[in-house]
Amino acid sequence: MKNGEIVDMPISELRVGDVVLIRPGEKIPSDGIVVEGESFVNEALLTGESKPVHKQTKNKVIGGAINGDGVLRTKIERTGEETYLSQVIKLVRQAQESKSRTQDLANRAAALLFYVAVTVGVVTFFVWFSLGNTQFALTRTVTVLVIACPHALGLAIPLVVAISTSITAKSGILIRDRKAFEEIKDVNAVVFDKTGTLTTGQFGVSDVVSYISEDDLLSLTAAVEQNSEHIIAKAIVEHVRKKGKKIPKATDFKAIIGKGAEAQVGASRVYVGSPNLLKELSIEASDEKLVELQGQGKTVVFSVIDGKLAGAFALADKIREESRTAIQDLKAKGIKVYMLTGDAEAVAKGVSKELGIDDYFAQVLPDQKAEKIKALKDQGYKVAMVGDGINDAPALVTADVGIAIGAGTDVAIESADIILVKNDPRDVPKVVAFSKKTYSKMVQNLWWAAGYNIFAIPLAAGILTSAGVVIDPAVGAIFMSLSTVLVAINSQTLRRYEPKTAGQ
Repeated sequence: MKNGEIVDMPISELRVGDVVLIRPGEKIPSDGIVVEGESFVNEALLTGESKPVHKQTKNKVIGGAINGDGVLRTKIERTGEETYLSQVIKLVRQAQESKSRTQDLANRAAALLFYVAVTVGVVTFFVWFSLGNTQFALTRTVTVLVIACPHALGLAIPLVVAISTSITAKSGILIRDRKAFEEIKDVNAVVFDKTGTLTTGQFGVSDVVSYISEDDLLSLTAAVEQNSEHIIAKAIVEHVRKKGKKIPKATDFKAIIGKGAEAQVGASRVYVGSPNLLKELSIEASDEKLVELQGQGKTVVFSVIDGKLAGAFALADKIREESRTAIQDLKAKGIKVYMLTGDAEAVAKGVSKELGIDDYFAQVLPDQKAEKIKALKDQGYKVAMVGDGINDAPALVTADVGIAIGAGTDVAIESADIILVKNDPRDVPKVVAFSKKTYSKMVQNLWWAAGYNIFAIPLAAGILTSAGVVIDPAVGAIFMSLSTVLVAINSQTLRRYEPKTAGQ
């Protein structure tokens, strides 16, 4: 607001102390404090809180969060690198810089083979030369160098890498860091973010408590809610439509900010809203079932028809059906499963119990998520983190292996080592299994490429010459070429273990 007038301006020109107007559905431009208005704000991708957060005067808001159906005026408190989002990005960079580099196994094997071949070649020449057979000494040395030529070793790892990368990409699994893909075989703890990973990140009706005909309750409630843009209202309307119920038309609709809505539906006056609405209407809801649902951390919305409590809808973040299978598969492999979430303790406990998760961490902020990962690593766990939001980015880069769900934010994807194109947690145990098969092929190839030298090099050096066993340079070349062919064939067998993703 400039001189009392509302004007549009670039975020880069915002200064501390500016007052900005945030209309329904708009993103909050920068961190600040509400000075006027009331609304629900979606902070799911920033803090992991799946439910819209109620904001009113003196409440703080985070840049990047999405405003609901109310109008807010906020005073900017932080801009640029001082904002919450910038601090998260800073944490990501710090964690990325602290990652260690491991030396490639194939390079070590090639270096070792080089030194062995040169040393054995030199020793072979001088031994046979000292025995007075210069021509034989030269032939033996050439044979040693030919048979130890690391052609197959040059293919042993890259060929498996090329094939496995192609296979995983075809299966909807994108590898950004090869070392991480090879390390995931050793993971013994997988930490899942809740919102958007184990759950869909969308509210849905989980329970309906009715004190009148359920059909009437569904129809009358949906009639009011179809006029609202609130995320909870949309979820109730969607639930009623899926039930195949006809939704009547409502008139005289009024939104009650922070409490709910009311409208006239036929001959009935219908109110739909939160417990605050019941207080305003002087209505008590002491049903044990309702208390139980609220104790599970679910959002309970009440319907009041003609002044009487008619029923209630319990809403919660929908659990992905695939999540159960994913967790069962991981636990069957002896891997501990944890859950990290910014949600309340009751919500985390309910989801954890339903999915059979070993342990969970609730009400965890982004920087604390990274700390939880570090704590697990300090306990001796090899940790993989699976997430989708900006709030998961520090934890993704802190973990030994970071896995991003494909529909996640750009920040999460850029912070991850492995990206699952489809939003299917079942791909996590498949990646672990395929990593083990890939590493197994690498080790096999190294033995085919270099292991045969344990027997071939001594023979090439002439250790059994007295027994009449002499290998010519041409025969040595055949052995060397044969190992290359075996490596190529063995690498192709990896295709038998192609991971199948959902829908395949």
